[in-house]
Amino acid sequence: MIIVDTSVWVDYFNGVSTTESDYLDSILGIEMVGLGDLIAVEILQGFRYEADFESAKILLQSLPIDSFLGPERAVNCAQNYRRLRLKGITIQKTTDVIIASYCISEGHKLLFSDKDFVPFVQHLGLRPAI
Repeated sequence: MIIVDTSVWVDYFNGVSTTESDYLDSILGIEMVGLGDLIAVEILQGFRYEADFESAKILLQSLPIDSFLGPERAVNCAQNYRRLRLKGITIQKTTDVIIASYCISEGHKLLFSDKDFVPFVQHLGLRPAI
């Protein structure tokens, strides 16, 4: 499965053509695309207009939405954060730690444009979708 980060969905819904948003457009309905509860929150809270919110909600609810956290995953996220800290890398957003850690533990690829995920690829085995 390919988990798609908020950074890509924002460009996709705003009609911004990037390598990542174009890739997302090309795989929807073809590849298994999913997201997590935290990503759904981040995406949906960004819509200003009700009609846009409803359209996005319908699309997102057609995809598998996993819960990214639980007691074991919380500890795993903290461990991954600490592993990167020991290498001198500080991840600013806890949400990014949760998303990356979930993908690593579940063996999912992540489609992202947010550079905060690069250390997870370089040091912890996160698999980028492209």
